[in-house]
Amino acid sequence: GQTVASASDDKTIRLWDAASGAEKQVLKAHKKWVRAVAFSPDGQTVASASDDKTIRLWDAASGAEKQVLKGHEKSVRAVAFSPDGQTVASASFDTTIRLWDAASGAEKQVLKGHENSVNAVAFSPDGQTVASASDDKTIRLWDAASGAEKQVLKGHEN
Repeated sequence: GQTVASASDDKTIRLWDAASGAEKQVLKAHKKWVRAVAFSPDGQTVASASDDKTIRLWDAASGAEKQVLKGHEKSVRAVAFSPDGQTVASASFDTTIRLWDAASGAEKQVLKGHENSVNAVAFSPDGQTVASASDDKTIRLWDAASGAEKQVLKGHEN
């Protein structure tokens, strides 16, 4: 795409024209630091994760807020879309990963197993597996459909 999104401790998401460098939109609604942003595969939606415990979904063209995803008990540190764009995954300091329906905003799964803050989340290319990384020094692989933990990868020392 031709748009770049940035997250900031000023509580905003900014959308920029990649070719000209011009600021296109300033997305405001978060109450605290915005930690991460991600575009949907079709480029039409931006997801943002914040210390205010929410994930927000935005229309990339208009800047309008589409959904507020609430459920995490602590800061949300990472966000990712599934390859088909139908699911949003979020990772939080509350030790959970949550899967959300991108269209309705409904919570689909809560993935529990990490023993410390979860800092990163990603989908496999086929969308069937979610990977998460935590301060508990593990990477966990989850079944995206059922929420079941598939693997715990250990070995990192920090």
